[in-house]
Amino acid sequence: MAINLQKGQTISLEKDTNDLSQITIGLGWKIRKKGFFAKLTGGSQDHDLDAIAFVLNEQGKVRNLGEKLIGSDVIFFQNLRHPSGAIYHSGDNRVGGSGDNDDEQIVVRLNSMPPQYHRILFLVQIYQGRKNNQHFGEVENAYMRAIDAKGKEIARYSLGADPNYNGKCIMVFGEVARQGSGWKFSALGEGHATDNFVEILKTLI
Repeated sequence: MAINLQKGQTISLEKDTNDLSQITIGLGWKIRKKGFFAKLTGGSQDHDLDAIAFVLNEQGKVRNLGEKLIGSDVIFFQNLRHPSGAIYHSGDNRVGGSGDNDDEQIVVRLNSMPPQYHRILFLVQIYQGRKNNQHFGEVENAYMRAIDAKGKEIARYSLGADPNYNGKCIMVFGEVARQGSGWKFSALGEGHATDNFVEILKTLI
């Protein structure tokens, strides 16, 4: 049975009980339906959420910015594969949001990760969230889960509808990081007001 994590909680990814040759990080969400008056103020624009991963070195920095992030250590809808071949993105899902299945996935081949990389940070942004007056306070059933190479769910971190996330357009869900000779999985749950992940990236270069 998968472990349900709380914000700030960390678990070790166990080689003995899971096939960690690769893990899939699945991210899902469901948008809470707006009432009539909320639609008047918030518009009826569909939410477009995007999953992103930053690949960090031992100092917690993103070193390879590629050419306008293409071929870089930032995995997103315009750069679906990491140059190492160890990480890839399922692609942009503009129709997602059922809350039942993963809307986007990022696959990490842990056994193939070059040694200079120590952490992979996973975040979700609401594209043009500020312009469209959209935020994570409207998102229900948002989650991040880790699945092993055999499809077994290892751990899950769920975000309920939380007023603390009102006005937050980017959510740093969690990270996978080296721990000795293995890896660990952490739930972070950090909300940010910006709707542009580059603003967060700037703090990590």
